Amino acid sequence: MQTPLRISFQNMDPSPAIEARIREKAAKLEQFHDGIVGCVVVVEAPHHHHRKGQLYNVRITISVPGKDIHDGHSGPQNHAHEDVNVAIRDAFDAARRLLEDHARIMRGAVKIHTPPIHGKVVRLFEDHGFVETSEGEAVYFHRNSVVDGGFDALAAGSEVRVVVAEKEGEQGPQASTVTAVGKHHIVG
Repeated sequence: MQTPLRISFQNMDPSPAIEARIREKAAKLEQFHDGIVGCVVVVEAPHHHHRKGQLYNVRITISVPGKDIHDGHSGPQNHAHEDVNVAIRDAFDAARRLLEDHARIMRGAVKIHTPPIHGKVVRLFEDHGFVETSEGEAVYFHRNSVVDGGFDALAAGSEVRVVVAEKEGEQGPQASTVTAVGKHHIVG
């Protein structure tokens, strides 16, 4: 880490044993992402006025270039968190998963899907057709790309959702999936 680990305690006195456990867990995070800039850990004890179910909350923020990753724990998760060590373990497990996901995205190992595009069928032929998107782009589709064998139910003017294939066809953009939708499905 480029900046030292910051640990803070709320509603409790600092504990060398808890700090040591947090430092150990934080050091292990670097094996999942080599670009960690900094890490902040907040350990929050339950308020003293609670009698039962006093659950610890541990929040972790990991800084990597261009982004802060939060562990997602907005509060105590379950009764096992009456033990501060369990709360620390669960928070670091969640942070590790988020860090691994971020690293996969940065490596390009995660396929990011674009949402379907809305359009209208403008031309139909025996085994293929063309959809005009709201941006005015013509997208080719084959009868096999129409969901549930619905090609024969399509007509010029039919509203559809189109997923454009990653690689363009010989004639330009090509649909990998075409789904007919009623007007009540279109969100303007």
